[in-house]
Amino acid sequence: MAGKGKRGTDIEKSVLINNFEKRGWIQVTENEDWNFYWMSVQTIRNVFSVETGYRLSDDQIVNHFPNHYELTRKDLMVKNIKRYRKELEKEGSPLAEKDENGKYLYLDFVPVTYMLPADYNLFVEEFRKSPSSTWIMKPCGKAQGKGIFLINKLSQIKKWSRDSKTSSFVTQSTKEAYVISLYINNPLLIGGRKFDLRLYVLVSTYRPLRCYMYKLGFCRFCTVKYTPSTSELDNMFVHLTNVAIQKHGEDYNHIHGGKWTVSNLRLYLESTRGKEVTSKLFDEIHWIIVQSLKAVAPVMNNDKHCFECYGYDIIIDDKLKPWLIEVNASPSLTSSTANDRILKYNLINDTLNIAVPNGEIPDCKWNKSPPKEVLGNYEILYDEELAQGDGADRELRSRQGQSQGPKGGRSRDSGRTVLTTWK
Repeated sequence: MAGKGKRGTDIEKSVLINNFEKRGWIQVTENEDWNFYWMSVQTIRNVFSVETGYRLSDDQIVNHFPNHYELTRKDLMVKNIKRYRKELEKEGSPLAEKDENGKYLYLDFVPVTYMLPADYNLFVEEFRKSPSSTWIMKPCGKAQGKGIFLINKLSQIKKWSRDSKTSSFVTQSTKEAYVISLYINNPLLIGGRKFDLRLYVLVSTYRPLRCYMYKLGFCRFCTVKYTPSTSELDNMFVHLTNVAIQKHGEDYNHIHGGKWTVSNLRLYLESTRGKEVTSKLFDEIHWIIVQSLKAVAPVMNNDKHCFECYGYDIIIDDKLKPWLIEVNASPSLTSSTANDRILKYNLINDTLNIAVPNGEIPDCKWNKSPPKEVLGNYEILYDEELAQGDGADRELRSRQGQSQGPKGGRSRDSGRTVLTTWK
């Protein structure tokens, strides 16, 4: 080892600091030379800003891609996925095949979504097809459930229509942009409660795309039993799984934090729905994640100094269909329980082992292909270099479940290297 790495962070969380100290990295301030910096998304903007940014050297790495927001802003994620579908359709790819109603057979994994105020008229047209449906509105640039509300009447968003007619620049200047999505009103319930999945995905490079799935994800449960009743549309303890919201509920449990491990969910589903359909569900979740990353890869600034650990939020409906809700650039490192603290410490440890091999001073020119023994709880989800030569038709066959790899192994048949089961 050439010397102790110098590290900085503007996120003072114990799970980060303890991992830095374990590696013997020397703490420095932002104005000193550093090798590794764990940054907030606000700081990364400054680092790569044309006006205020600076050139990173080969021995410096950071934890965000410059334009990560192409995936992690709610409106841009949907825009990129829509563009990706259209491109595949234009190419005549079988992945873009549709059913008789015009729905994508294999790429229908985000709820119908519009941007407001820009897409207001398109939204109204869709709303009138099913006037009894419920929609969920979210500000594009916020997290932790802030600013979210449900609507089931057009009168509830008339102001968005008025604003959109005022100025074509209203989104950027005077009114915060929102997305409005068809609400998944038939979520899979356990114990009568709605939940979602928080899954961690590490991307070491976008070109070629190489990503890893963390095996120790978890479910986040609501504290109040679910009801689709319109009288409870304003009750966020029924509808939003964010811990930042649920921890204020009367029934919040501070011991388990309303969380369940993904392995427990898998065992529950295998016992109640069967192993085959459970394996299919998790294969579909992996498919969703890989396709979302493929959708943004062409527009992502694949800076060699960067890696990123994303927090994927997935909801499963009562037909065991998974839906991608959003992707977080800075998944919470706050520990709500003892188990949470252990999980997040290990997550950061395993992430650093891949991003900064052996804890040494980084060299961003390395090939970003760590040996299997350093992956810890990560498993390779997709490796574009290994997948070269596999075409879309083979990917489609795997998607349809016709080319499964060995149980507990991986399917290389799909134009991807994807886990076929979680242990």
